[in-house]
Amino acid sequence: MMDAANTTRELISFKVGDQEFCVNVMDVREIRGWTVGTPLPGSPDFLRGVINLRGIMMPVIDLSARFGRGVTEPSARHVVIVVEVGDVRAGLLVDAVCETFNAKDGDIQAAPAVAGPEVNRFVKGLICFDERTIALLSLADILDTSNRRLAMEAEAEAA
Repeated sequence: MMDAANTTRELISFKVGDQEFCVNVMDVREIRGWTVGTPLPGSPDFLRGVINLRGIMMPVIDLSARFGRGVTEPSARHVVIVVEVGDVRAGLLVDAVCETFNAKDGDIQAAPAVAGPEVNRFVKGLICFDERTIALLSLADILDTSNRRLAMEAEAEAA
């Protein structure tokens, strides 16, 4: 039987402000430059609108705003990481992509309980890597809430 703590996963790290986050590279479909999206009326401030990705309307989420750190003023240096979890595809607006790296499940530590429920909702764990601490994100929770409804409405409008 294989030891679960030794299972290795490939992750991709990126910056949002001065903090580094990562997601499983298998959830990433592509990385693109920033593109201005079409705003949707009544959408939350973290939803930067929708963009047409090869004929599919895709929501773009400002991770800084999603984490309650203020809305990003995107420039040409910002990137959109296109992710897919189940049947939901979305773009994540981030400051920069850093690198891909491997981490063993045993190296991923839980976020401290004092961090609060909102942190524990978005952060699956913390990884110490090259003297940096990188937060492993839960894409399912980031893409949850009204994003799923908004994505379905955008697709229905495009059809």
